Amino acid sequence: MSNLLTISSKEDIPLEYRDTPIGLLLEYHNLERPFETYTNAQLLVGMCMDNRKHLHMPDNFAFIIRTGGANLRHSEFKVSFALSVGGVHSIALIGHTQCRMVNLISYKKQFIEGLVKNAGWSEEEAEEHFEHFAPMYEIGNESDFILSEVKRLRLRYPKVLVAPLMYRVEDNHLYLIKEN
Repeated sequence: MSNLLTISSKEDIPLEYRDTPIGLLLEYHNLERPFETYTNAQLLVGMCMDNRKHLHMPDNFAFIIRTGGANLRHSEFKVSFALSVGGVHSIALIGHTQCRMVNLISYKKQFIEGLVKNAGWSEEEAEEHFEHFAPMYEIGNESDFILSEVKRLRLRYPKVLVAPLMYRVEDNHLYLIKEN
């Protein structure tokens, strides 16, 4: 993933994000900035439901929506709630390496067998479920999907700062995804 910007110091954070909740998230997670105390969320984090990711940040710092592939298309009311009622003005959309929402078709057999064994579904019901929903949740390439979702969110919420980030499972660090 050559389109990732490494954040190893505060100076690595682009000016548009520095001294914003996005920049603070990068400082807390990557740079071990000492935690401050928060009573209100400062940003909304949209990230994948994958269990291998854990963000290093203070309590009460962020609303977090976890969905497969960090796909917020079906969580828009929750996004709107965090912005309107929660009062946040920034969104960190975080994809991650090794995401299983990429190439979903490769999981079809395991998906069907798992629903039959673990959930008591018939094979036919499980296959129909997969066929119906897999196209909605397939994200393709992680970086490309995050960039397209960031673009969509920026158009939907033009006053909100939206940043495309990538969590590398290999080193547990956050990276900014470079935009063209």
